[in-house]
Amino acid sequence: MSKILSTDVSNYCRKENGEVRIYDDEWEKLAKALDVPVEEIKEDKSANVVQNLTFNDNSSNTQSGNYNQYYSIPSPVMDNLQDYIALLKEQVAFLKQEIEGLKSKK
Repeated sequence: MSKILSTDVSNYCRKENGEVRIYDDEWEKLAKALDVPVEEIKEDKSANVVQNLTFNDNSSNTQSGNYNQYYSIPSPVMDNLQDYIALLKEQVAFLKQEIEGLKSKK
């Protein structure tokens, strides 16, 4: 697969693990090589990266406890959060108008 994408194995591994973005033209090359539609292999889920930093005094630990965790938020939860954000933005806009109205009455 790395040869198909004209990249080295380590970079392909990072793409496969979600650490590096896979561009649309790369999805097309992979789909063509696998003889499947792009939609079947392309992941539309948004993954959020959470980096946990843990500082250890253990000198034998070369990674110092640093690692990334990937979470995939379910689409209904994400939609609910987006709706809530939109509602909060509306409320903020309304309150700003109310503040301006009160300031202009002075």
